[in-house]
Amino acid sequence: MATARLLLLTVAAAVAGSCFCSGQEAKPPPYCGSVRTAVEAHNIIGWKTFTADCAKYIADYMTGDRYTRDADVVINEAIAYAESLKLSGSGKEIWVFDVDETALSTLPYQANRGYGVQPYDQASFIQYVTEGSAPALQGTLRLYQRLLQLGIKPVFLTDRTEDQRTVTTNNLLSQGYCSWEKLLLKPVELQTSTQAFKIEERKKLVDAGYVIVGNIGDQWTDILGSPEGCRTFKYPNPMYYVA
Repeated sequence: MATARLLLLTVAAAVAGSCFCSGQEAKPPPYCGSVRTAVEAHNIIGWKTFTADCAKYIADYMTGDRYTRDADVVINEAIAYAESLKLSGSGKEIWVFDVDETALSTLPYQANRGYGVQPYDQASFIQYVTEGSAPALQGTLRLYQRLLQLGIKPVFLTDRTEDQRTVTTNNLLSQGYCSWEKLLLKPVELQTSTQAFKIEERKKLVDAGYVIVGNIGDQWTDILGSPEGCRTFKYPNPMYYVA
């Protein structure tokens, strides 16, 4: 399993470089960046947490300039693609956005959970969502605003549940997402994977005559599975994996 491979890497790194000078802060193992790259490329899947010895690396990445630069590369490419499109004039072209870690950031919550090193805790995450305080990811907001200017309608598709509709709506509005075509949330009692739910919702959109010209999410499950859209964009997120 992917988790087992990560743990083996951890052990190997600990054996190879276990000595540090007294009084010096231990540096993250050099393989942490390689593991992050493999996670983003979907070469490591099904993992539950990032290894504990990479905690500082992930914290530094998520709170430093590199995360913003990586995100800006994605957003700039998405905007360039959107600007190249020739729209039909029907008003049916849409762009699908995930919410958490794509439109809104849960980094204030993740900071208290080791940035992905601690196991997922549903109760505490739901509590954070209900506060409605998640800040906008500025790159995504920039893409959203440009799409509105171009005449491409945003659709939010999230595995947040229907009982979180009001707080999600208010949170999006408060962070500058002023309008959208649809906000699609998962039924509370639906027993299916996130990927299966999102594929089915995209099918419904296509069946209703919409053309998904773009699709952006921080998880591969946001953007895999037909109809995924004319082009997909993976927003960086090494903190957790959603199946």
